Amino acid sequence: MARNCVICGKSTVVGIKLSHSHIRSKRTWAPNLQRVKAVINGSPRKVLVCTRCLRSGRVQRAI
Repeated sequence: MARNCVICGKSTVVGIKLSHSHIRSKRTWAPNLQRVKAVINGSPRKVLVCTRCLRSGRVQRAI
């Protein structure tokens, strides 16, 4: 299963870590995903949502 936000589609980003001695190595940045119970298409489901979507109110939480 891909580590993507269900709402905005935010996923892992790859890049290069640069040390003080200028040694370059590959690294990844993972989004801050939380498993929440949300209402999707009228029914409650457990989905992975990034914290930016949670904070902005794009997700309707199911209680």
